[in-house]
Order: sequence, then structure tokens, then C-alpha cells
Amino acid sequence: MRVLIQLRTTPQARAAFAARESEPALPSHLTAAGLLLDPSFAPVTLPAPGLAPGQDGRMLAMAGPVSFSAEHGSTIVRGEIPDDDAQQEVLTAATADPGVLGVFSDPEIAHCLTCGGTPPVGKAADVAKLLHVEQLTTAGLTGAGVNLAIVDTGINVAHLKKKGQNPKVDAAHSWTPKGVKTTPGKHPVDHGSMCSFDAGIAAPQATYLDHAVLLSQTDGPTVMAGLLSDALQSFASLRKTLDAQPAAKRALVVSCSWGMFNPAWDFPVGHPGNYSNNPRHPFNVIVASLEAAGADILFAAGNCGRECPDGRCAFPSLPICGANSHGRVISVAGVDTKNKRVGYSSQGPGRLVASKPDLSSYTHFLGSGAFGAAEPDSGTSAACPVLAGVVAAIRTKYPTSRLSPLALRTMLFKTAKDAAGVGFDFDYGWGIVDTAAVLKALKTVP
Repeated sequence: MRVLIQLRTTPQARAAFAARESEPALPSHLTAAGLLLDPSFAPVTLPAPGLAPGQDGRMLAMAGPVSFSAEHGSTIVRGEIPDDDAQQEVLTAATADPGVLGVFSDPEIAHCLTCGGTPPVGKAADVAKLLHVEQLTTAGLTGAGVNLAIVDTGINVAHLKKKGQNPKVDAAHSWTPKGVKTTPGKHPVDHGSMCSFDAGIAAPQATYLDHAVLLSQTDGPTVMAGLLSDALQSFASLRKTLDAQPAAKRALVVSCSWGMFNPAWDFPVGHPGNYSNNPRHPFNVIVASLEAAGADILFAAGNCGRECPDGRCAFPSLPICGANSHGRVISVAGVDTKNKRVGYSSQGPGRLVASKPDLSSYTHFLGSGAFGAAEPDSGTSAACPVLAGVVAAIRTKYPTSRLSPLALRTMLFKTAKDAAGVGFDFDYGWGIVDTAAVLKALKTVP
């Protein structure tokens, strides 16, 4: 079983790991027991959550102030533990070692497309009209100067140009897993190109950061399957990009149309290494850290809706899990261009935070043609980048120095169109994104 290992390290050791001047090492008794390191994985520095004594660790998953101190951080490495009866012996030995802070699951992640089979409802032009893109453009909100990270299977610029877009990819701040031979902006036409096209509907002038996490060369039941450890490295790279931006102009929007479908890919709920329900899992911590630094992070709610679940859905209940249910991200459900919820869109409650999904956005329309000219951009996979494009457009003139990620989320929630009564519900979240109402609310921002 692949795992993430959290090591207690000094600031000097973490700096050496980051520079690849040295490699982390495990005590010999743990190696002998069967805990093995993956030398191909670049160690990731994980910031410390800075919890006060007795403070509930669940706060990491919630909106609110959290202090992250690099000085007291730790180092995450990837490794393997036995799958047989020796597994518990290894975990017990690791837990007892003072240099090991935790052993966590490194589950497979896969894109959230759709169970499919139904024709598209409308076109990208209809989505642009529903999002009031013309009004956004008139207001100068085009995404210009905003970094928009598509964390997916990679972007193909040539294909997007054929579809009438003119995307800009910042290759220097993009990220590609080891073993992948294609380069940012030139990856195969696939799920990531669909997401990029959909984000470009509302933010045509955004600068894409192409993080091809799902091209990771791993074995799994799906063609596009990655490991959460690859996403951890991607988010660490995004943190460096964000920290390098001037504080007054900080703007980074992160779109993630993927998640975990099967609890068998994880440690059981209640296990300290669990991902789905555990705010202390390293990836959930780094998500909170990136948002606290000023990033807007969006995750697809998933395609495990009761009416039409994806065939990979194996959660008996509460399918919105892990980072997709994090309190510091926008969890995106799907509606068609008739404002009707699509049957595959996952319903809440969420696992880290119950009030999920957060918002609904548009999906199941003819757009990118990434899967064929007649095939829709579908799933919450499309809904997520459509909304990410709206957020990137807003960030054109409203960086985090003017409007924090929390303040922007709150504004989006308050201005959303109710679709199932008054207030929050587990089908639509706070409602369907209403760009016209957001534009009015933005006029009140200092």
C-alpha cells in the first residue's frame, strides 16, 4: 500500500531536502519492518497548523483564521507498507517512533466526468449568457493578470485555439509529474483541456498554470488515475507561486475536477492515516495552508448523485469526502442550462464539513469537444472550472488584498439564486451562481 509519511524535521533539514542536497532517511528498524521510502518522490514541506493546546483539529477544515508556521513544519515523503498481516506491525512501530508524526493513506484520485448517456443541454454560448460574461467584460473582469491553475490531466493549447479560445499558459509555473513526456500546454486532448475551455468561458484572459497531476504514471482501475501524493506536490508548487506574488496583487484560482470514489483506496474512517474524514491528513492541511495564503480553491462535488451515480462510486453514503468537502474550498455541484440539477451531481452532507456542496454551476453543454464534437462537457468536472472562471474574472480587479478568499466565498453564497427553497440545501448548496448579483455586490467592496 502506498502511503504518505510525515517526518519530524529541523528547518535546516527541510531546506536541504527542498534543494535535493540530501534525502530523508528512516530509522533502520522501520525499514527492516517493511516501511520503505520512494526515492523518486521529492519531499514536501508541510506547514504546521498552529493549533492551541486542546484546540479541535477539525478547525483545519473550516473557514476561519489558522496560523501556518514554516518554522515548525514537517516533511512529507512517499513510501510503501505491506498489504498483508505485517501492515499493522509496521504502523505500530512507526507510531511509536518519535521521528514519525504520522503515516497517511495515499489514495488514487480520478477525474469526475459523468455517468453520461444523455444529450447535451445547450451550448457554451448559453453558459456565457447565463454567466453574464458580456457584463463581466464591460466591467473589465476578464481574468487578465490572474493565475488560474487547472489541476487535472493537462492542457492542449492547440485544441483550445481550434475551439475559438486563445489561452496563455505559464509553463514556468506549471507542474508535470515525473515520467510524463509531454509538456505544459501540449498534453493530450482530454479531461484537462475540457476543464480549461470551460474556465475560459468567463475568464478568457486568465493565465493558465497547467498542473497535469492526473497524468501520473500509476497503476489503477481508471485510465486517468493519479495519487494524492502527486496533488500534494502540485499544491506545494502552487504555494511557492502564490508566495512570490506581490501582496497587493495576489490572485491565484485553483480548479480541481477530481476526487476519491472508493473507500477501499483509503485507510478506514477513524484510522489516524485516513484521508476521507480526517482534516489532519497532509493533503487536507496543505489545502488549508494554500487558502490561508490567499488562494481561491474549487473542487468538484463529484458524480455520485443518487439518481445517476458514476459506476466507480463505492461510498455507501456521504460521497463528498476529503478535500472536496473541505471548509476552505468551494465544493461545486452541477446544473444544466435550464437551471435543473443533473442527476449525477453528488449530494451532501460532506465528510469534513457537513454543509456541502457550496454552490451550483453549469455543466452538460456542448463546449470543448474534448471527447468528440457531439459529446457534452459534463459532470461536476465541467461545473467546477466554469465557476473557477467566474472567480478568476472577479480577481482581475479584486485581489485578495481587497477581497479575501473567505469574503469572496461569502459573497458568492449570499448572491446565489435559490433553487430549492430558501437557504442552504444538500442538492444545490447555497444555490446557482448569479454573476449579475455578484457584480452589484462588488460595487460595495472598498
